[in-house]
Amino acid sequence: MTRRDWQELDWQRAAPDDSEEGRAYLEVAVGPDDQIMMRESNDPETVVVTTRTKWEAFIKGVKAGEFDDFADLAEADEPAGK
Repeated sequence: MTRRDWQELDWQRAAPDDSEEGRAYLEVAVGPDDQIMMRESNDPETVVVTTRTKWEAFIKGVKAGEFDDFADLAEADEPAGK
C-alpha cells in the first residue's frame, strides 16, 4: 500500500463535536490485511500501522482504565474555565 492509497481509506477522526478547525486529532482506518492505520489529522503522510490484535488489546486497556493517567495529564493542560 502506498501513501497515495492511504488517502482512499475511510479515516475515522476522534474529535469532539465542538472541535476547533486546524487542531490535530487522531484518525484511525482499517487497511489491507485487516491492518489498523493511525495518523494525526495535521500530518496525514505519517502513518503508524499495527495489527488488529494489538489494536484490540489497546482498546481493552483504555476501557479498563489502564491509560487514565494520560487523560489526567490532558485535563491539566486545558485552560481554566473549560
